[in-house]
Amino acid sequence: MECLHCKAEMIRGIVPFSVDRNGYHVSWSRIPAWVCSQCGEPFFEETEINHIQSALYRLDKETIEMLKAA
Repeated sequence: MECLHCKAEMIRGIVPFSVDRNGYHVSWSRIPAWVCSQCGEPFFEETEINHIQSALYRLDKETIEMLKAA
């Protein structure tokens, strides 16, 4: 696989991922990804993206419920 940014080789690895969203911050320290051997840019496969999106969706729901109860 080739890096979309610098065209170097991508290797399978583990990277951190964080996001600020809807009033909260989420950070994972170990997400599987393809990582550029030159510039370090990560590329997540569909499986990892689906897991991240699912977790964020659940956090969105819980955040809404928590704010309703306040």
